[in-house]
Amino acid sequence: MSTAAETAGGDIEPWEEVTPDAARRLLVAAVEAFAERGYHATTTRDIAGRAGMSPAALYIHYKTKEELLHRISRIGHDRALGILRTASQGGGGATERLADAVSSFVRWHAGRRTTARVVQYELDALGPEARDEILALRRRVDAEVRGIIEDGVASGEFDVPDVHGTTLAVLSLCIDVARWFNVNGPRTPDEVGALYADLVLRMVGAEPPLAQR
Repeated sequence: MSTAAETAGGDIEPWEEVTPDAARRLLVAAVEAFAERGYHATTTRDIAGRAGMSPAALYIHYKTKEELLHRISRIGHDRALGILRTASQGGGGATERLADAVSSFVRWHAGRRTTARVVQYELDALGPEARDEILALRRRVDAEVRGIIEDGVASGEFDVPDVHGTTLAVLSLCIDVARWFNVNGPRTPDEVGALYADLVLRMVGAEPPLAQR
């Protein structure tokens, strides 16, 4: 399945904010090439060829290969942050919000697995300025999950002696889905999301929401 066709539980088509169409096609081609070959092994000629364009056409929209990776990383991290922020600001207690955050985050990493692999695992290919920008977004992602766990500890819903370490474990568990998820496998993104939400609630010592009992 191509990156352009990937969905996460019926969510909107990805990259709709990238315009014009030629820039979007190049970005989609870059995601596919980076995921398949790795950033360093991919050339601008590879990307342009996948997009059905000449190498010269790429430079009209992106000055460098790194600019493409930076755009992909920025959009991907903004989406991840939005997913978690929506869950953390939702109704219900910490248990419901953590379950929603994990299931939604996992669904995104499964449904948009090609994009997520590039977003999560090619950080070190960015230059210092771009890398610092993405790291700042990652800290905000971390803060959303940590805040829910802290709320659960404060309310007595969670039994977590190490909030920082547990936050890292939860995020690592969710992100790794992009590495192994197979669209032809036995579980859908929704099913994996539900499974991981249950696992994380057990990790923090919470009772599952009534809807999951």
